Amino acid sequence: MGKSSVRGEGARQRAPHASDLGLEEGPRDEGGKPPSDGGKQRHRGGNGGTRAPRPRRRILRWSATILSVLILGTAGVGYLWYQHLNNNLETDELNIGEDRAPEPTPNAAGQTPLNILLIGSDARDSKENQKLGGAKETFGGTPLADVQMLLHLSADRTNMSVISMPRDTLLDIPKCTDPDDGKVYEASTQRTMTNQTLGRGGPGCTVATWEKLTNIHINHFMEVDFAGVVDMADAIGGVPVCVDANIHSRDSQGHGSGLKLEKGTTSIKGEQALQWLRTRYGFDDGSDISRAKAQHMYMNSLVRELRENAGLSSPNKLRKLAETATGALKVDEGLGSVKKLYDLSNELKKVSPERTTMTTMPYEYVGARVIPKPGDAEQLFRLVRDDIPLDGKGKKKPAQEKVSDDPAADDAEIAVRVQNGTRSDTEPPVSGRASTITGLLAGKGFAKATADSTTVLAREKTVVMFPSAELEGDAQRVAKSLGMKLSSVKKSTDVSGVTLVVGADWREGDTYPKQKQDDKTPDSADALNGSDKKACMHVNPRFTWE
Repeated sequence: MGKSSVRGEGARQRAPHASDLGLEEGPRDEGGKPPSDGGKQRHRGGNGGTRAPRPRRRILRWSATILSVLILGTAGVGYLWYQHLNNNLETDELNIGEDRAPEPTPNAAGQTPLNILLIGSDARDSKENQKLGGAKETFGGTPLADVQMLLHLSADRTNMSVISMPRDTLLDIPKCTDPDDGKVYEASTQRTMTNQTLGRGGPGCTVATWEKLTNIHINHFMEVDFAGVVDMADAIGGVPVCVDANIHSRDSQGHGSGLKLEKGTTSIKGEQALQWLRTRYGFDDGSDISRAKAQHMYMNSLVRELRENAGLSSPNKLRKLAETATGALKVDEGLGSVKKLYDLSNELKKVSPERTTMTTMPYEYVGARVIPKPGDAEQLFRLVRDDIPLDGKGKKKPAQEKVSDDPAADDAEIAVRVQNGTRSDTEPPVSGRASTITGLLAGKGFAKATADSTTVLAREKTVVMFPSAELEGDAQRVAKSLGMKLSSVKKSTDVSGVTLVVGADWREGDTYPKQKQDDKTPDSADALNGSDKKACMHVNPRFTWE
């Protein structure tokens, strides 16, 4: 069985960090845009402090994660040094928040989707890392979850979707409890950068934050702090990538990864692969969004190469890769053995590149940072939640709503608190909306419905919340009486009883509006199909060469 995670003294010796190689990129501002001040200051973690300049260490740890899983499956390492490799794995709790997103209802064949959160940490926890890259003031500091990608494998295993979240996305982070020392991190009182979740008790808090935002049930996480990406890229003989002009990622102030490629397609491996995966300066507008696009492109090529490459037949190479992969992963207990990782790899390999879709969470800027784009972000989350392919292929399967096992009380006995959540980023709240809907409920027989006129919230969608299992049936009964889908009923410790929050989707009228089911992936998700061999990164003219 894999070792438990211990943050602090007594932690096991880890595999070398990818940034131990000394291949780093210059500073950036907090929103992922090119820094206007040369990266002079940076807000670190949740302690409110500002620290001196240091090189940023950004390597695409998610690609290493996928590669690790696929390599494990290819090698069949479940039968090679089984216990040794199991002991390489480090485990931690899956979710350390208070609420869980509901588990999906199985399809007609009894199958359910599989959702895995891939997390890349920027931990500075090795002397080698400090020696090669400097940044003495951040050695041993609070790690940040600077890469976050949700991998969704469909229930029937025919397609796969991936959602990347920009690291400086501002979110409401839930209350989390560190499983090692019991320290409680209270819920954020204002929107906080999502990359700070890792420092609030571990990867389980990052999982809890994703579930709170998306209402998608996450089955597993994989956290990577990874040096072996060089060896892996070398082992498969390189990964083809494309640029539409000569590129050199280096400016006069020393910012950039150092990547230097000629126009067209080049097979990259080793140091060049690392440079590609962390390059911002030189791609498009130099933002983290552009880097994510390049990462998607690399991952798609990587998967194709793994499927087609015969060079992975050498047992010695595979043993080395298996050793590196298991030493670099931290996983939840549900993936805490080589056998479980091997089984997962077999599931992932069922999906062809043609049915794999890479996306970025739709966003909009708030100053230098970003927030989920109203409408489009929820649309993308809903498609994944409802197991609808992002590539638009395949027939949509009617969603089955899960009815609570707890029977509802009589309507007249159900206490319902009604709140006004009609405020949005673009419109003010509708005055008296809570009272109007309270009257509507009273007319339907809910005699104990009361309006909360003191609270005005901002909710994109109308929702019925309940705090504990014994009130789920009551909450579903309220939703059904208003013509709402049961998917609008959510468990939340933010409420003490059945609570209806009237959202911005119901600003007027006495009848809950029918929700249009547009099952198209939003254009703002910047989808990339896994079989697209013609994709090419646009080079910023300031970073080209003759």
